[in-house]
Amino acid sequence: MVPAGEITERAVTELATLLEPGDTILDGGNTRYHDDIRRARELGERGIHYVDVGTSGGVYGLQRGFCLMVGGDDAVVDRLAPLFTSLAPGVGAVDRTPGRTGEPASEELGWLHCGPAGAGHFVKMVHNGIEYGLMAAYAEGLNLLHHANAGATERAKDAETAPLGEPEHYRYDLDVAAVARSTARSRRSTRSPQWSRRSATVSRCCSTAAFARAPTSSSRWRSARGQCSSDARTSTASVSAARPVCATSSAACSPSSS
Repeated sequence: MVPAGEITERAVTELATLLEPGDTILDGGNTRYHDDIRRARELGERGIHYVDVGTSGGVYGLQRGFCLMVGGDDAVVDRLAPLFTSLAPGVGAVDRTPGRTGEPASEELGWLHCGPAGAGHFVKMVHNGIEYGLMAAYAEGLNLLHHANAGATERAKDAETAPLGEPEHYRYDLDVAAVARSTARSRRSTRSPQWSRRSATVSRCCSTAAFARAPTSSSRWRSARGQCSSDARTSTASVSAARPVCATSSAACSPSSS
C-alpha cells in the first residue's frame, strides 16, 4: 500500500530509473492532476510515457470492471486501448443509449480518453466532488426527517439556540429507515424504461461527462470538495514487470465508486 503524495512521487521516480525510452507508467489513483502534468513533462524528456487513469469501481470493480478516466498522449492511449477495454465493464446487458449506432464507443464500454496528461485525474476529481455532494445532500435530508419532531420537545432558551417558530408544525415521529426504503422502491418502480436505460449507461461509464452547479460560497460544497481532496491523498501503488509498467493507485475518494 502506497499513499498518494511524497511516497507515490518517490515510487514513480524510482520506477523511472528502471525503464527505457518507449516504456509507459500508468497512475491509476487519485493523484492531483497538477502532478500528472509535471510528471508527464519530466518523464517525456527521458522518452518515458506517462498516463493518468482515474479509476472508479470500488470493491465491486473486481467483478464488474472499472470505469476509467484516462489522460495522456493520443498515440500512447491508443496503444493501451485493449488494456483499458479489458479492465472496463463493457457493454454487458445494458441497452444502448437511444440514438447510438455502429460499433460501441469507448465510453459505452466504460472508459474514456479525456484528454492530455492530467485530464483523467481532473475528471475523476470532479466525479468525486459530485459524489460527495450527493452523499451530503442525502445526509442532510435524512437528518431533517430524523428531527421532524423538534416541536414536540422543550428547547433550550439561551443565546446559543435559535427559537423554533410555530413548533406545532414540527411534531412528526417518522421512521426514517422505512421512509428511505419506501422512497427507493417508489423511484425504481416509476422510472420509465428509457430513463432506466440512460441511467444504466451513465452508471456504466461514469467518465463520459460530469456537470455540477453549486454556489462557490457554500460552506458545505467547500467542505465536500476539501474532504475529497484530503481523501485523494491516500492511494496504493503496484508495479508490473510487463510493458507498459503500471503504478496503480486505488480510488480512495470513491467509497461507493459510482
